[in-house]
Amino acid sequence: MLKGIYILGERPYTEIYPERIREKIENQVQMVPTAYTPEMIAESPHVLQDVELLFSGWGAPKLDEAFLKAAPRLKMVFYGAGSVKGMVTEAFWRRDIRLTSAYAANAIPVAEYTVSQIVFALKNGWRLSRSFHNPQSKNLSPHNVPVVGTFGSTVGLISLGMIARQVCERLRAYDMNVIAYDPFATPEQAEALGVQLCSLDELFERSDVVSLHAPWLEATVGMITGKHFRHMKHGATFLNTARGAIVREQEMIEALQSRPDLFAILDVTYPEPPVNDSPLYTMPNVVLTPHIAGSMGNEVARMGMYMAEELGRYLANEPLKWEIDEKKAAILA
Repeated sequence: MLKGIYILGERPYTEIYPERIREKIENQVQMVPTAYTPEMIAESPHVLQDVELLFSGWGAPKLDEAFLKAAPRLKMVFYGAGSVKGMVTEAFWRRDIRLTSAYAANAIPVAEYTVSQIVFALKNGWRLSRSFHNPQSKNLSPHNVPVVGTFGSTVGLISLGMIARQVCERLRAYDMNVIAYDPFATPEQAEALGVQLCSLDELFERSDVVSLHAPWLEATVGMITGKHFRHMKHGATFLNTARGAIVREQEMIEALQSRPDLFAILDVTYPEPPVNDSPLYTMPNVVLTPHIAGSMGNEVARMGMYMAEELGRYLANEPLKWEIDEKKAAILA
């Protein structure tokens, strides 16, 4: 029986791998009895000597030369979270160790959150809530922004990765027009998702709600500029559940200040959280949430379940559903 070990943050261990998930894993492989944090492993690297499988998640160890030297038999990593960028290194890829991630599991709550905010934005939910403070205000529409509603409205998605594809699937239940900007998507892929491809400029000009889903890459840093915001439709909403660095934040702030009819729902910023004196905290047309779109509460265990299922495929010599290679890791969020 193969030997495995849990190495991740103390709290993520109990959330990602609760007892019911651990039972599924431990019925298939021999696990080191103690769950380790990276700090514990640094003090006792000898426990890695005969480990073949690593189960990790948030708070993962850096898989660098020192770690890999201490784990000469490591052949498979199950990462029960999303992006692996903070964990992998060039040394890891040179070792030809296989890697799978729960990025698809983490995409589910992000897609659910996104759809909830799209529908709420089309009802002017946040804007009307903020103006509804006294009996005289209940019929007011701030800045003459009418409620668009879902029927016949246009939603623009920036990037058609895993999360945006799930958003598309959920939006099929609504009578909306969905457009998208993704320079790598083919017309056939767009047609299968029920979306129309367009340029980034056109997407901002046509959409009632713009939802950002692009990965944080060197090529995407600062991709969304003040010009895009200035050209948005009257009363439109911008939603960001991706990464704050993709947006030129100061330009966005200036555009939102000059266009009070616009609204922004920001689950991510750059830096995160915003600096103490950031106008984002007090702007009437901005809602900040503290990176809550991803897995939270009971949702976190879904990521562990995905890894337990991947383990079953691995042991049965079946193709892994969520395997990541070096090329794929470079473009994932």
